Amino acid sequence: MPRHRIRGSVLSASLTATVVLAGSAAGGAYPTGRSPDHAPAATASVSSVPPVATAPVAVASEEPVVELDAELEAAVEPLLAGADTAAVSVAVLDSACGARAVYGGADATYDTASIVKVDILAALLLRAQDERRELTAAERAHAVAMIERSDNDAATALLAAVGGAAGLDAANERLGLTATTAAKAWGLTRTTAADQLTLLEAVFGTDADAELSEDSRAYVRGLMAQVEADQQWGVSAAGSAWALKNGWMPRTATGLWNINSIGQVTADGRSYLVAVLSGGQPAEEAGIALVEAVAKAAVAVVRAGAPG
Repeated sequence: MPRHRIRGSVLSASLTATVVLAGSAAGGAYPTGRSPDHAPAATASVSSVPPVATAPVAVASEEPVVELDAELEAAVEPLLAGADTAAVSVAVLDSACGARAVYGGADATYDTASIVKVDILAALLLRAQDERRELTAAERAHAVAMIERSDNDAATALLAAVGGAAGLDAANERLGLTATTAAKAWGLTRTTAADQLTLLEAVFGTDADAELSEDSRAYVRGLMAQVEADQQWGVSAAGSAWALKNGWMPRTATGLWNINSIGQVTADGRSYLVAVLSGGQPAEEAGIALVEAVAKAAVAVVRAGAPG
């Protein structure tokens, strides 16, 4: 994945009195809400003498380029010192300006454990929207149990209601999750931090034309803001207000843990979407501590590097 950059404005090139050369768009990826810089549009010459093109004079940017991916890497790597078996990936987005950063490899996949329950609920709501109906009382009861209490039987029932793994994959295609593969044993669904950030955008975004309706998004957000007290860890460490879903799963073959956390947090009055995935954690508590440290580092990096 290309690095995401935050650029300042660029001064236009010096031009002759008779010809203004149109500038091309600057290369690279830009956060949502910020456009590539352009030089002024070309103007017609008023001279009868054919104009002579002159090369634009290169002018340095007024502000340095901030490589948020590189900054995030520098912040996270020290946190992994001594964690020989642990692997971590994190993605973070500043909801206001669109600045984002990813660490851990764009293609690095992890088992979801229970964070997939947000995905299952999104798929259920898409199906209800398609059928132009409200959730049934039974579906709502399962949804509350699945998100607020992380009830596994409720997740199994709702996965079946959306058409199993194939139905979840179909919903993810609509939501833009391109690197997530659903599993019948839903906790073994494979995903990336970047895909989980896309899912969070689908839930916490404000686009009127989004796949999930505003009512559906508000429903998911409300449940994620009411998880039980003993599950209020993870990305919540990075801010004051939060709405989240965590996943934790020991692996029988190795005795190591998958510890994951996704959600929205508010820090210094700004909203951030954060997804932290990890595997190979030696113990549950150690894994939670690492996930929280990574979430705090990710928000701090984007908060420091984003405009405004």
